[in-house]
Amino acid sequence: MSSVDDGAYVTPLVRKLAGENGVDLATVKGTGVGGRIRKQDVIAAAEAAKAAAPAAAAAPAAAAAPKTPALEVSPLRGQTVKLPRIRKAIADNMHKALQEQAQLSSVIEVDITKLMKLRGKAKDGFAAREGVKLSPMPFFVKAAVQALKAHPVINARLNYDEGTITYFDSENVGIAVDSEKGLMTPVIKGAGDLNIAGIAKKTAELAGKVRTNKIAPDDLSGATFTISNTGSRGALFDTVIVPPNQVAILGIGATVKRPVVINHPDLGETIAVRDMTYVTLSYDHRLVDGADAARYLTTVKQILEAGEFEVELGL
Repeated sequence: MSSVDDGAYVTPLVRKLAGENGVDLATVKGTGVGGRIRKQDVIAAAEAAKAAAPAAAAAPAAAAAPKTPALEVSPLRGQTVKLPRIRKAIADNMHKALQEQAQLSSVIEVDITKLMKLRGKAKDGFAAREGVKLSPMPFFVKAAVQALKAHPVINARLNYDEGTITYFDSENVGIAVDSEKGLMTPVIKGAGDLNIAGIAKKTAELAGKVRTNKIAPDDLSGATFTISNTGSRGALFDTVIVPPNQVAILGIGATVKRPVVINHPDLGETIAVRDMTYVTLSYDHRLVDGADAARYLTTVKQILEAGEFEVELGL
């Protein structure tokens, strides 16, 4: 027989089994007579080590402290350069919009946990079937245009000098796209008639045109409503500016996991970790009242939280 450091005895068979399974006999407490280490003790120790391995492997990643990003000093620092034509056009439009409209913003919080789970289930099949990635954005566009049909004052134009209001019969949605040249807003024409796949394909097509400098003037005109996804860059929410000739713009904030009080059917009020996002509606108060904005945002929230997109996603 052989011995271990604590004085317990082991047979050659047990020692061989320990070596094959990477078990340190000095850490094993024997359950045999006189504290002798048995075959069963070695097997139990090996299984316990295997179960603990995934948690041990994950622990360093979970405990890793955030790192300061590596930043390079921009070559523009200290320079005076000519104002790009597109930047001047953006500046003129934004200034005009703020000068001509009485703008303010309303914000609502939305629980998109169900929506994110649906997307997780559907995204691989969707990409294979439709040829584009399924981001959360098409769901927001779909909810926004559905709500516009029920709240026409949000999808309108105020012809102030003429004393008239135009309520549009289609939902032409501008999608704000960040590019090297500056912010551009290509338009999904007839977005209210498209399904999730149609919205996803059109969004990808227009964004691709912007980023490859192939966007045409017609692609940038005719918007009746605009959506800006500032959350894609990490912003919780933004007081977005309503473009000229529109009366509202929807801002989508970053999706973050937060503890939230929910009403569980079995547990009652309890705290759960949920996927939450802020949705902002900036609007022209000359035509849209705060109550109008709140009703529209509530409808968008209800559509997103219901998450009834299974049929469109093929689930």
